Amino acid sequence: MNRRLVRGLGLLAAVLFLTGCFTDAATRLAYDIESGVNRMNRLNEARYSIRHTPAESSECTGPYTVQLDKVGALIVWCRDAAGNIVASGSTSYHARFIDTPASFILDKPAGSTLAIDLERRAGRGVVTGVH
Repeated sequence: MNRRLVRGLGLLAAVLFLTGCFTDAATRLAYDIESGVNRMNRLNEARYSIRHTPAESSECTGPYTVQLDKVGALIVWCRDAAGNIVASGSTSYHARFIDTPASFILDKPAGSTLAIDLERRAGRGVVTGVH
């Protein structure tokens, strides 16, 4: 095999691996929000519920707290069994796709699914509930 091709494939594999390692729980949730809004638009739904389970991607294996803020911040705190924060992440990437008219802060037990309820208003997804 061509030495240049092998080197290129190795570099590509390393970039993909590192990208997966350096995304945090908030960024992965923002990607799920983007996918959910795209699906809501594709299906032409007036209401849609995005479901996200952090433990499925090994990002938060214990309890976690999610904050969707009306100013556009999304923050996730991963906790251990004793409630200590072991990791956190934040992003505003999701604000490209949804509006959050109120702030939501929600504590979730380990392994539980987060649901974000959306409603289409003036062509945009608007958060109506988080549970």
